[in-house]
Amino acid sequence: MNPAPDLRPRLLLVDDEPTNLQVLRHILQADYRLLFATDGERALQVAREQRPDLVLLDIMMPNLDGYAVCRLLKADAATAAIPVIFITALTDSQDETAGFDAGAVDYITKPVSPPVVRARVRTHLSLVRLDELRETRLQIVLRLGRAAEYKDNETGMHVIRMSHFAQQLALAAGCSPAWAEDLLNAAPMHDVGKIGIPDAVLRKPGPLVADEWATMRRHPEIGAEFIGEHPAGVLQLAREIALAHHEKWDGSGYPQGLAGEAIPLSARIVAIADVFDALTTRRPYKEPWPVQEAMDHITAQAGKHFDPALVQLFVPLLPALQQVRARWAD
Repeated sequence: MNPAPDLRPRLLLVDDEPTNLQVLRHILQADYRLLFATDGERALQVAREQRPDLVLLDIMMPNLDGYAVCRLLKADAATAAIPVIFITALTDSQDETAGFDAGAVDYITKPVSPPVVRARVRTHLSLVRLDELRETRLQIVLRLGRAAEYKDNETGMHVIRMSHFAQQLALAAGCSPAWAEDLLNAAPMHDVGKIGIPDAVLRKPGPLVADEWATMRRHPEIGAEFIGEHPAGVLQLAREIALAHHEKWDGSGYPQGLAGEAIPLSARIVAIADVFDALTTRRPYKEPWPVQEAMDHITAQAGKHFDPALVQLFVPLLPALQQVRARWAD
């Protein structure tokens, strides 16, 4: 029977003094797999080949010092994401500033304290793990959104374009960059409920009859149920958008018949972004509208379908919207 693989995080320890490496080895060997280098060139080679989870790096070394090694790690796409902690006898604030400017995430002074070293390593590995989980979650959200579009005979580029349109409009409306980025990542889920709509209805080439239209109008609630309840963050925003992006400013939308500012801001923004891209994109049932005709339609629907204040902000964004359209063309 093969032994279980060692899944502990890997650390690269770099110092030109073997005694210092021994000290760090005694502090960290119980919890981590350790790699060693005694000069900058070897550190760069090991980092590229072994991809450690974190680097503990001395500054004062011959040839390539720690600052140079850190800058080279950050300049290489293969190693740029690896966090670097400087461990050095240099204690001047200018030295610390130089270390952070080179790309380090932390700075530990010699002689090292074992509890401090363990705590700093644990903290930065946790941050890396959180970043990885966040990126994974965002990729899942995006791919689920694209899955819904493919089922509906859309192109996967639609969800990307309309999400960027929504982000641009959110920023123009004075929303924080962080919230606008969450909107960018949540918007692709707006039509995820279409996964629950039968293909016979979703892909029908002609007009829907009353029963079929009633079935189609269920997709916002299906999407909200699919995403589930969340207290905050991207998934909470995604549920809000999925449920309300077909509501209309004048109250004539669905599924709840909300009107005006009772419609969540996220859904009001996405409604404009979604319709604009749908109008300007070729679909199996229509040719793309000229961009200006689509913008004229958006303007004409201000106060009816769309939030009039948001429409006023959307129209001047046309040059930026055109750049998005060109970058993510079908």
